[in-house]
Amino acid sequence: MVEKYDRWAASTILFVMLTGGIWGCGGSKQILITDGSLKQIRLPAPQMTGGKPLMEALRDRKSNRDFSPMPLSEQTLSNLLWAAFGINRPESGRRTAPSALNWQETDIYVFTEQGAYLYDAKENSLQPVAAGDHRGETGSIIQPFVKKAPVNLVYIVDAARTGLMGKMLSTEERDMYSDTAVGFISQNVYLYCSSDGLATVVRGLVDREALTELLKLRPEQRIILAQSIGYPAGK
Repeated sequence: MVEKYDRWAASTILFVMLTGGIWGCGGSKQILITDGSLKQIRLPAPQMTGGKPLMEALRDRKSNRDFSPMPLSEQTLSNLLWAAFGINRPESGRRTAPSALNWQETDIYVFTEQGAYLYDAKENSLQPVAAGDHRGETGSIIQPFVKKAPVNLVYIVDAARTGLMGKMLSTEERDMYSDTAVGFISQNVYLYCSSDGLATVVRGLVDREALTELLKLRPEQRIILAQSIGYPAGK
């Protein structure tokens, strides 16, 4: 009986990996609705060399809630987002952070003073979502620093891009895998910030109701965490 189940499980996984299923490998793309007042930003190619050695970046990794309002350059933003969840193997489209069965179910929304954008790793661009300063909605009333940090990232997982439900994974198991994937991405951001002299803090307190309405999220999309990034105050 065990051998029969193992054969079935192996064949199921192989089928999903070979076909991409109807869920896997980032097959579902978020449809963006904007009023046209916010424009796409094509980022410069990320710089994949330089920075502190890994052990030094780990030594200096920490949370910091005290930000300078000075904006990040487009080059720094490109480097940051590539480190977070960019494509590091162009031949396969695989990313800098792992995801179960290569679901790539995490979307990164980027909030600046100008508006909210969706990071498009394939195009290395910011797709416009909502004009205006919505940084405060990425936090809560007890987190005034989110309105000062020049960049706030919001990590949203899309269950429409996950698979094997009802066969090998329960809803709880699927969510655990997705939540773990967001943790990897957040740590990538921490290490990049440590390496480049930026301040950052990851946060669980988010105005989920306001962001769901602003971003026109579907029921399959879950807001997991937010992360504030900027230069340390005084620098």
